Amino acid sequence: MNFSPLQQRNIEANRQEYGDRYSQLTFLDPTGASRANARRAELLQSLEGRALTGCGGSKLDMQGLSPGCRICAQGGWSCLFISGSCNCRCFYCPTSQDEIGLPTTNTVDFRTPADYVAYLERFGFTGASISGGEPLLTPGRSLAFVAAIKRHFGERMHVWLYTNGTLVNREILGQLRDAGLDEIRFDIGATDYHLDKLRLAVGTIPTVTVEIPAIPEELEPMKAKMVEMREAGVNHLNLHQLRLTPYNYEHLVPRGYTYIHGDKVTVLESELTALELLQFSLDQKLGLPVNYCSFVYKNRYQALASRQRNAVFVGKGFEALTAAGYLRTLTLLGSAADLGRQVEALREQGQPAELWQLSSSKERLSVHPGLWALLDFSAFSLQVAYSASRQLSSMSYRNPFVAVKIGSRKQVIVERSRVGRDFLLSGDEIADFTGSFLLAEEGGGHLDEDTLLGEMSVYERLVEGLQNYY
Repeated sequence: MNFSPLQQRNIEANRQEYGDRYSQLTFLDPTGASRANARRAELLQSLEGRALTGCGGSKLDMQGLSPGCRICAQGGWSCLFISGSCNCRCFYCPTSQDEIGLPTTNTVDFRTPADYVAYLERFGFTGASISGGEPLLTPGRSLAFVAAIKRHFGERMHVWLYTNGTLVNREILGQLRDAGLDEIRFDIGATDYHLDKLRLAVGTIPTVTVEIPAIPEELEPMKAKMVEMREAGVNHLNLHQLRLTPYNYEHLVPRGYTYIHGDKVTVLESELTALELLQFSLDQKLGLPVNYCSFVYKNRYQALASRQRNAVFVGKGFEALTAAGYLRTLTLLGSAADLGRQVEALREQGQPAELWQLSSSKERLSVHPGLWALLDFSAFSLQVAYSASRQLSSMSYRNPFVAVKIGSRKQVIVERSRVGRDFLLSGDEIADFTGSFLLAEEGGGHLDEDTLLGEMSVYERLVEGLQNYY
């Protein structure tokens, strides 16, 4: 197979992650990739006109998403890992879950519900989930956080909880309802697909969702189970793509799956299984909405939402946020005299001073893209740089940061760091950059990865479609 530069980087990163164990994994060969692509195309064709694809083609079916999933797709979701401990040992679990620890999200710990409520308010979330581990191993803690969130936000915040169901009973469900829980999600794969605990939640918690990985060897049993779910009153079925990790490696490899390269290693058959189950639900008119939550959706859109949310705190007036959620810095390079004349021209036209910044050397002028039509590029080259923003629990002191105050006692560090290399453009390259990214319609056309604009496109816009098979 001929691999693109990005694919080659992914393959090498995957090889390094698994070391000597990498050779034991079965990846697609050209023939297998051709067959897999044909099968997926066949499934997608059968869904056309019946299932709504969204998020750049990475998520379907969008028509019947649970309230929590809609918020996730809109970029408004915060997931609080209330505990790091679990009482089940599912073969597909991606991480060790042995210690309770503190409630955590984005590496930030929250000792009190009030601190987390202040965090949700400060960063503008509209949905929050309580996850783990198993949240019901610490029922008092989980209830306290749910109640505090709902007491503060009311209907402005949709709150849901993930559980394997083993500790569910009528008493805890009543307490969760009284605390204001809007949605409960069961991983029935942890309990051999039994629905008895789930049935207790129907009629008590407003929305009952099943959320499980799409396991290839469970395809046929799952079809029968989907009928049972509908009859039991399940509102939504979420199917995830199986992902290989160093932790679950020993459990997944004996199952004989075929693996796909990408930013992380995923299971080919899991995606095809999810699409078949979506097809089955529509063919049978089950009335059970199925959401296939692909790995690339999570990897692209959940990360996008995080970058966008944090960029507000560290972006500068002359920078803009790309469609991929990166801060873009555009800097004109030239003589002090030429740049001085450009600045004077901007001032004469009444342009706000926060939309540009002249360096102390007078030979670098950073400008907002909104000023593009007012700039004379004949005397300048253009430097394009990209930065990503993220939350940290404390300063790394390696990059610029802002301390965001949360309530009266806590702060969250938002750090920005450069990604990729600096791109230096001149002449026609500036025109091509302008046409491809500053003036292009949303999405734009395909750019070869081995070109300058193709390399930049990684930071300008998200890749569309489901995962490439290689």
